[in-house]
Amino acid sequence: MTLLTLGWATEFAEHGIAANCLWPQTMIATAAVSNVLGSESASRSRNPEIMADAALAVLHRAPHEQSGQTLIDADVLTSAGLTDLTGYGGGHDPEFDLFVESPHVG
Repeated sequence: MTLLTLGWATEFAEHGIAANCLWPQTMIATAAVSNVLGSESASRSRNPEIMADAALAVLHRAPHEQSGQTLIDADVLTSAGLTDLTGYGGGHDPEFDLFVESPHVG
């Protein structure tokens, strides 16, 4: 997805169209997470609404502000001014996505 984003950002830049990709920082509470990873992972996952809110924040940006970027949902929301993500669930120690390094890692 990241390579496609880079290509599209370059291809469509002259038309004023931005292309970015959005990844979840933590596991997202979906049926797949519950069924494959189990209830403990599901209870430490954030609600899907975090991805929707992050996508909306990105779409509200002017195309020239950001393009060709790989974005993390929590970072997008934090940069938009939302500092408390507990409303999205996941508890005090949400389980980080398989492809995202935990900020707790030194």
